[in-house]
Amino acid sequence: MHVSRTPRPISAAPPDWVDGAAWVEEITTIDGSSRFQVDSVRFAPGARTVWHRHPLGQVLHVTEGVGLVQCRGEGKHTIRAGDTVRIAPGEWHWHGAAPTSFMTHLAFQEAAADGTEAERGARVTETEDSAGPLTP
Repeated sequence: MHVSRTPRPISAAPPDWVDGAAWVEEITTIDGSSRFQVDSVRFAPGARTVWHRHPLGQVLHVTEGVGLVQCRGEGKHTIRAGDTVRIAPGEWHWHGAAPTSFMTHLAFQEAAADGTEAERGARVTETEDSAGPLTP
């Protein structure tokens, strides 16, 4: 067992992965035989990821604020503190903060056997963002 009490660095999310401001704190990282990763991600109001997918899926658990999540071909969903979202393996999606609220979530994902963690796609267009119903 390993207990870590050292502060973890918080870094700005890479601009090629996020539109707007977001910060990432690595809770666990892929290490040795473990392919499991957990990040705490804080999005500024209106910030969101680009379209992306994870080979083995992703679970998001909102810890603070109000956000949005959308899978390709579906409407957007509002997510709030306490909500958990399961995204299927290989499903294109984006997530981020609502326009007027910060949002923080824990992101859980596992890398594929070949080391692939995620595939980055295109930026979310305003047309895509405004398309489809907003599900409460």
